[in-house]
Amino acid sequence: MLDWNELEKICNNCTRCDLYKTRHHMVFGKGDINTNLMFIGEGPGEQEDLTGTPFVGKSGQLFDKILKAVDISREEIYIANIVKCRPPRNRNPLETEKKACLPYLRYQVKLIHPKIIVCLGRVSAQCIINKNFRITREHGTWVDRKGYYLTATYHPSALLRDPSKKRDAWEDFKKIKEKYLEISQKENETT
Repeated sequence: MLDWNELEKICNNCTRCDLYKTRHHMVFGKGDINTNLMFIGEGPGEQEDLTGTPFVGKSGQLFDKILKAVDISREEIYIANIVKCRPPRNRNPLETEKKACLPYLRYQVKLIHPKIIVCLGRVSAQCIINKNFRITREHGTWVDRKGYYLTATYHPSALLRDPSKKRDAWEDFKKIKEKYLEISQKENETT
């Protein structure tokens, strides 16, 4: 089994799809690799591509505000994306690109083994939860699969484009915080 550094090195040298040709940086992910709470977006944007860090642009700033509002720090979570390289003009990743990158994400999940995985947006939810997932109808619902609690909420960029979705996202994040506290409490009781 690969360790964390070996996996990141493989991702840095990946040429499995054409996205590597236009990237500035591969965006591996960032955060606590021992966390119970993992967030998965769809792919890096312009600022993420330039810095190599996920969720640092305007969407990332909003994401940080939401986390702070529910009293979760960026340091206690892990955040990654479906694809590790920026799709041109921030378009949705193509099927071939998702298929090329998903094994890396699965390996990250295996190494971290979070109890909760939160999909940020439709693209992520359709890759992780269900290929027919409808974010407007199913956001905030929980799926228990193979020892993971899965849910999805709106991607922060969707909230910037359509602020009317912020109320729903806020309710979703409150449920995420509740589940996170519930799992943390159960772990504390068993140790």
